[in-house]
Amino acid sequence: MVVLGSKMLSLEEVHRVLFEGEELVLDEAAVEQVGENFRFLKQFSAKKLIYGINTGFGPMAQYRIPEEDTFQLQYNLIRSHASGAGKCLAPVLTKSLMIARLSSFMQAHSGVHKDVVYLLRDLINHNIYPCIYEHGGVGASGDLVQLAHLAHALIGEGHVLYEEEIRPAAEVYKQLGLKPMQVHVREGLAVINGTSAMTGIALVNIIEARKLLMWSCALSAMINEVVEAFDDHLSYELNAVKKHAGQNAVAELMRAMLKGSKMIRHRPDHLYKELEEEIFKDKVQEYYSLRCVPQILGPIYDTLAHAETIVVGELNSVSDNPVVDHHHKNVYHGGNFHGDYISLEMDKVKIAMTKLSMLSERQLNYLLNDKLNHKFPPFMNLGKLGFNFGMQGVQFTATSTVAENQTLSFPMYIHSIPNNNDNQDIVSMGCNAAQMTYKVIENTFEVLTVQIMTLLQAVDYLNCQDKLSGFSRRIYQDVRAIFPKFIDDAPRYADVQQIKAYLMRHEPSVVAGPKTGKRQKSSVQ
Repeated sequence: MVVLGSKMLSLEEVHRVLFEGEELVLDEAAVEQVGENFRFLKQFSAKKLIYGINTGFGPMAQYRIPEEDTFQLQYNLIRSHASGAGKCLAPVLTKSLMIARLSSFMQAHSGVHKDVVYLLRDLINHNIYPCIYEHGGVGASGDLVQLAHLAHALIGEGHVLYEEEIRPAAEVYKQLGLKPMQVHVREGLAVINGTSAMTGIALVNIIEARKLLMWSCALSAMINEVVEAFDDHLSYELNAVKKHAGQNAVAELMRAMLKGSKMIRHRPDHLYKELEEEIFKDKVQEYYSLRCVPQILGPIYDTLAHAETIVVGELNSVSDNPVVDHHHKNVYHGGNFHGDYISLEMDKVKIAMTKLSMLSERQLNYLLNDKLNHKFPPFMNLGKLGFNFGMQGVQFTATSTVAENQTLSFPMYIHSIPNNNDNQDIVSMGCNAAQMTYKVIENTFEVLTVQIMTLLQAVDYLNCQDKLSGFSRRIYQDVRAIFPKFIDDAPRYADVQQIKAYLMRHEPSVVAGPKTGKRQKSSVQ
């Protein structure tokens, strides 16, 4: 189980709840602090003007709300803002979103009744997913629209996905004996006023992006093997003189992946000796997409490490307004709901994943273009040239998908549109940034799918399985179990879908470099 409230929640703990089915448990001492915070607010707010309790919202905050209408005010806020459009978020994103909102509440600065944290815990542990729509949040004053749909389900009026069926929330609550959220003071504003939608999506993005980085290192190692590249571009000595942690980590990781390979060549054995040829058949240096992998994936490694720090920091923060501080006996008005931290990091991760997909596409092109590699048949065609087509058709899919990634990588962080009668005059668009990053990541899995299909065909063309490193050979065997060698032409779309699912469910394991280990995909995806 994962305990929430006793310490900062880590990305690994979020992963365990999302993808390994671990139960989320609330630390009771932290829950008691939530209760103490609520009791303070209830007492403190009497006969005081406090935003969102006895005032309107946003530019309507100048209007005092009579005491007899304050509860209804919260319900009006939830219902009016449950106005999203587009598709519902994927269940894994919704579950992560709820973890992020619950983590914020467990900091005990939002003035919510402790029944709210228990209900959120129960939705997470029972795999109940409120229907939250992709369009609507501008990422300032929080993810108002997305979180309003969460609140709408919490009060028992929205719809949820439960056991793969969309049903009224009230019906599912009755079946499981759950009590809908009641408004006590400011629960409506507290639920919708924060960065938890963008943060929840960002957490999933980082988990999946790290997996893509591992796969890109693995496939980059394999392509260096099958073309019998020289090993010095991955050497400790060459990379150590470049003082970047990511570059050195990637090089170390790839050296571990290639350990035991009989195909990677040692330059002194071939070129550092007296040679008589005037023109060499061997390439003295490989193309950049093979030779510069540590320099290309290194910045991506560093970007993900920094993004994890920022997003996990946001996960463990209070992103509400106002902030209720029962320790200092005050209520502070400000803008902790503003999503710039997440928006900027998601744009950076999105750009990094697009660059990773571009590297994959260039490596793929190298394998398929016999005029470049001088080693393989055109399009890795193992059949009759001119009559069969090999990987020709599938290459179009990879190229098209990379082009889409490049277009999607325009930053949202600098794309502010004022709204809300100019009360929200500069916004983060953080939820949009996070969702676009999620799309780029999904696209990138498709590109790497085409690359691994081609690499496996290359291994079979060379009949070099026994010469691969143990790491590469395991990948070859595992993927060949679901994608056999082919010669004759046939539709490949089912293969693409199946291999993509495999890559998303697993992470290549090697003893070196960043966190690794086989990871199974949760049923929530």
